[in-house]
Formats: sequence, C-alpha cells, structure tokens
Amino acid sequence: MTDTSRSSGRVELAHFLRSRRERLRPEDVGLPSGSRRRTPGLRREELARLADVGVSWYTWLEQGRDIHISEPLLERLVVALRLTPTERLHLFALAHGRPAPMPVRSPESVSDALQRLLDAHPFPALVSTRRWDIVAWNAAATVLYADLELPASSLEERNGLWALFMNPERRACMPSWDEAVRRAVAGFRMDAARAADRSEFDALAEKLQSASPEFARLWSEHDVVETASMVKVFLLPKWGPVAFENVTLTYSEPDGRELRVSFYSPRPGPNLERTRKLFQPSSPPGPDRT
Repeated sequence: MTDTSRSSGRVELAHFLRSRRERLRPEDVGLPSGSRRRTPGLRREELARLADVGVSWYTWLEQGRDIHISEPLLERLVVALRLTPTERLHLFALAHGRPAPMPVRSPESVSDALQRLLDAHPFPALVSTRRWDIVAWNAAATVLYADLELPASSLEERNGLWALFMNPERRACMPSWDEAVRRAVAGFRMDAARAADRSEFDALAEKLQSASPEFARLWSEHDVVETASMVKVFLLPKWGPVAFENVTLTYSEPDGRELRVSFYSPRPGPNLERTRKLFQPSSPPGPDRT
C-alpha cells in the first residue's frame, strides 16, 4: 500500500467512523439522551467508553491520523457502533487494507433460497462453515456421503474433516485418500488462521490429534493450501469409480454468516454418461454400503 493510498484510506475511515457514531442515539446504547446535545448521535467520549478505548486515541482515529489499530480494538468498535456484518468488513478493509478475519458460526439450517438452490442441482451439493461443519445438502449428496442421513449427536459427527479421518466408509470409497487428507489438513490450517476466533478450530484439531495418528502427523507438518476447485474420484459399490469436478463458492446469508457451497458435476469423458445415470430419478437408490 502506497503512502497516498494509506492516507486516503485513513481519511475515509475517519469519515466512516464519524457517520456511524452520529447515527447512534444515546438511548440505543442505554445512555440518557439529555437536553444539551448540539450534535446528533453519540459524543466521542461516550463511544470511546463503550468500546473501552482511550478518548484521545479514538479522537486521533476520527481525525484520520496514521496510528496503529489492532484487530481486537476494531472488533470492540464493531460492537460499540453496532455495525452490520457488511460494515464490519468495510471497517477492516479501511483500517488494514485487507479483509477482516471471518467469524465462525455453525448455523442449524440455511435459508430456504439456498436450500432450493442445492435441491435444483442434479448432482451432489452441500453447504459447510469455514470450520467444515456440514449444515445443508441435497439428496444427491447422500449417494456419496451416506452418513449425512444419520442423526448427528455432535458437530464433529457432521464435520467434513472429522468424517474424512474417522469414518472408514469415506476412506474405503476414496482411492486417492492419502492425497485428499493431506490437502484437507493444509486447507483447514489456512482456514483456522483466517478465523476471528480460532478456538473452535483448535478444539477440533486437538480431538483429531488424539483420535487419529495420521491426522496428528499431517497437522505437525504445518502445510497450507488453498484450492477453490478440484477433481474428486469415488469408488462406489455396484458402480465403480466416478469422477467429479468439485467447485466451492463463498455465500453470505442475509444475516451475515459466511458459508461455503460445494457443487459436484460429472467430469467430461467416459465417466459422464455413467455418472448421469447414477443420479437419474429412474436409477437405483444410493449404493449399498452394508
């Protein structure tokens, strides 16, 4: 970032903070409105107190000075100013010139619109959080991942990383399992580093290290990778190998939750027609895994 762009960003940050402060009414945050207020919104000292920051420091921030702003300080401003998820992202972009760390939230369900999108896809599709907790899927996904239909008593039982190491059926149907788990562990580590609070990531990693020596070995290597698309091959009983192109997109729900939507589509070539038959309504039900 050049000095000019940094200076411009700080000026924009100052304007943004002032506008958000001025739109808050004292009664919105539990303060008396009083009768001697000359300007709209909260006073700087009131907001500084709410955010647990120094009045001088916050004043410098609204003056556009080039001062250090840590992530915890920004998060306190987010709460004090009652910013929306979109406004939070904007605040971090102005202050740091990079995206804000993503909060981890595991919803119980997704919006009806997103579920309809999954159901309209003729091949497997599923939705997960950045912690890899699977929260929604379509019927076709259960052909590849039959355990999705089972009731889950914990988040781990419906977590993609946990299932990859702890579900023997997943391993049996993945001819490139060794390569897949190495890539998965590296991707999970990168997601953990980007989280606003990585405690849930670390808790899952700790459980997996105790439960799986293979995960513990890969986790200790500290590899990182980011792959938005890849080819996944499954070895299904009665059908043999089927290959999919897997593309994962980021989706933001109206309430600000950031989710990942993964779509599977048959890979072109001889595999294409056979895979299509697998998911046609007239085809037999999912492969027998017993």
